Amino acid sequence: MAINGARVHAGTALRLEIRGRVQGVGFRWSMVQEARRLGIRGWVRTRRDGSVEAMVTGRPEAVDRIVEWARTGPKLARVSAVDVFAGEGSFYTFDAWPTE
Repeated sequence: MAINGARVHAGTALRLEIRGRVQGVGFRWSMVQEARRLGIRGWVRTRRDGSVEAMVTGRPEAVDRIVEWARTGPKLARVSAVDVFAGEGSFYTFDAWPTE
């Protein structure tokens, strides 16, 4: 997978900023389920500005799939943008974190 021209390797972390109608629609809990299904590690949380933020790590194919999933999210979500940045961290599970 390439992000801004850089190849993502196993163990690379990506930070996602997801905007649109993404709060109050089950986005975090749906992402936890999808990430765990794909073997992704990291976290997801809502932000006070109305967005959702996530840190995802895993096999490149799985990371590709969770980024694509985030572009639509759960049924009631209306995603307008997903920005992808290099991230950092090492995680053992994928969890929902409190709002920041």
